[in-house]
Amino acid sequence: MGLDNVAVHWPRTGRFYDPVAPAEFVDFGEIVDLPRISAPTAALAELIAKTGTIRATAYTELVDLLLGLEGVLYATDAAAEDEDPVIDPDGCSWIAGGIERFVAGHRPFGESVTFESVSTVLRSLLGDGRLAEQQLRWLESRLDALRDERGDPPQWNFTCAELGVLAAFYRRCAERGFAVYADA
Repeated sequence: MGLDNVAVHWPRTGRFYDPVAPAEFVDFGEIVDLPRISAPTAALAELIAKTGTIRATAYTELVDLLLGLEGVLYATDAAAEDEDPVIDPDGCSWIAGGIERFVAGHRPFGESVTFESVSTVLRSLLGDGRLAEQQLRWLESRLDALRDERGDPPQWNFTCAELGVLAAFYRRCAERGFAVYADA
């Protein structure tokens, strides 16, 4: 079992959130037919097109690191606040924007997104900031926390295209006024 992020209508009606019809995401299926598309990217796009859902488990650590919070895709802040693990449309826009900015910053470093490349890109992005030294210390502590007991990093193996599809899911939800229900 893992974490699914399911597009739902916002706000909820009654006691439950109504899932969004997959027809709202059917155009994601066109991504599958693009030349040289990686299998994980195609699988993510196809799942979104058929269900309006993403399997978010694989992306949780990366998204948390990129956005600087814990449990973003689990909607933990919303769960404590509303008792429902839901990311509202504004939250979806924020998530999409963070992933989009990262992908744009990563493109000069190549298509393959690994722990090492993420570290390089984030150091580059934070090194130019107003509070660069403080932010870089924060980043190093976050990167160290992601390593296992032997000091090995997570074995992330994404592509910019795959993360672009992930961002597009949240962007679609934001633009159409959908929320995302975190179903664990």
